[in-house]
Amino acid sequence: MRLYPIILAGALVFAHSAQAAPSAAKGKEVFHRAGCYECHNYQGQGGVGPRLAPKPLPFEALKSYVRNANGNMPPYAPAVLTDDELADIYAYLQSVSAGPSADSIPAVKNLKPGPS
Repeated sequence: MRLYPIILAGALVFAHSAQAAPSAAKGKEVFHRAGCYECHNYQGQGGVGPRLAPKPLPFEALKSYVRNANGNMPPYAPAVLTDDELADIYAYLQSVSAGPSADSIPAVKNLKPGPS
């Protein structure tokens, strides 16, 4: 939990924030528990649903879409997926690495195009 300074009646007091910093570890657990992986795959790399990671949409855009989805994805109300859980999922998506480029993989780099 984070502590924030507050001046109260001339005294400096520290109060806990309502939310701890978002956690990628918690986000991974929520991503799997909520079933996000079923369409977006286990690391948000896409499948039936679009790719979410390694570079997710800005948080507010992701949150708006999750809350107001009207396509193949059902909307997730705050009672089902809280704002804190969404922040954790976002932290998880941001933590997913892009992986190596194709040029850095010798077996791929050395492929020669075949006859067309």
